[in-house]
Amino acid sequence: MLQTYVSMFKNKEIRKKILFTLAMLFVYRLGSAIPVPGVDSNKLAASIADNSIMNIMNLLGGGALERLSIFALGVGPYITGSIIIQLLSMDVIPYLTELSKSGQTGRLKIDKITRYLGAVLAFVQATTIVYSFDVSYGILTKSAISTYLYTAVVITAGTMFLLWIGDRISSFGIGNGISIIIFAGIVSNLPAQFRQTYSVLVDTSNQTAMFNGIIQFVLYLIMYVVIIVFVVIMQTATRKIPIQYTSSSLGRGKRDITFLPLKINSASVIPVIFSQSIMMAPQIVLSFVDYDKYQKLSNFLSLSKPIGLSIYAVLIVLFTFFYTNLQVDPDKVAENLGKSGAYIPGIRPGNETKEYIKKVLNRITVLGALSLLLVALLPYVLPMFTNLPSSISIGGTGIIIVVGVAMETTSQLKGQLTQKQYHGFLK
Repeated sequence: MLQTYVSMFKNKEIRKKILFTLAMLFVYRLGSAIPVPGVDSNKLAASIADNSIMNIMNLLGGGALERLSIFALGVGPYITGSIIIQLLSMDVIPYLTELSKSGQTGRLKIDKITRYLGAVLAFVQATTIVYSFDVSYGILTKSAISTYLYTAVVITAGTMFLLWIGDRISSFGIGNGISIIIFAGIVSNLPAQFRQTYSVLVDTSNQTAMFNGIIQFVLYLIMYVVIIVFVVIMQTATRKIPIQYTSSSLGRGKRDITFLPLKINSASVIPVIFSQSIMMAPQIVLSFVDYDKYQKLSNFLSLSKPIGLSIYAVLIVLFTFFYTNLQVDPDKVAENLGKSGAYIPGIRPGNETKEYIKKVLNRITVLGALSLLLVALLPYVLPMFTNLPSSISIGGTGIIIVVGVAMETTSQLKGQLTQKQYHGFLK
């Protein structure tokens, strides 16, 4: 493994891509530290600490939201927009469905529409956050409609600039640019999180308490590592369905058996993000219509309370099944198997194959949904049943994203390195 990473850095082209990616991430982190003018960051940080949904947005934005920087929303609005467009492309809006089947040209048009939708969502979210927090906590030095609009425009421009940085990383760097930006934002918060955990658990004023606190901190780190290992297993676990090809498709007298891999967690972290968006939508609307009702609803849907957490859990499970069946369509899988002259041993081609794949997919998705639920709810459940404060989080959406992006990027780097080695060998 170490030899592989050394080979990557020895390769001039890959090293150049890594350095370019790091340079773009430096620009991102620099912009995350530049606050929008006219904002009291101390009052803003206190307001975000009281709102569990905003805490999640702050995490995905690398802590930029608590400073209300020019990159306060990160690429969250674009992610939400892409999920919405993807869902609408599933035979909901014929025009989008046609584009999704039009190859590269259609994908480019869909991406353009997604960016427009992301800009609209960013403006709405920015306006809502600034308005609601200013009314509750007085985060702006000057409260006026012009100030709200100015702040929202600056934050929206920051989000669109981040999308441009993500495109540069995808074109000239390593990995998926949008994913790398989210990854960098979450990882940048880890040192501060560990320092805060240490200061909370370890009491230096008393030697006995300090010793017990150090033990608790070590257990906290061990638990963190265990959860990371669990997420890795969850992301890589697959159910392999044996596939056999007919002799006519391979040549007379020949048979071949391969496997159809179905991931336990085909939906990845999308159900969690979409559940957060659904819970935020009514709050955004009410913040403009009736602020008192907005506060009541925000308190009702708080993830630090059993009712809000239960609704969040149900949404995650529902969206896990929903999105998994969108990602893996049993009808299309059965149809493609029939066209390629393949079949599942002991299962008749056609409708019986479709029903078998659907049954297996639903069964393994139960395990995937429970695993996703465990990691996503852990930061909110632990403070309810232990002495750990809510500021100390273990697990959560961030770990799933970080592990997934790290595995995907490493796989791409290994693929590029292998390609270069084969290219050199052929020469």
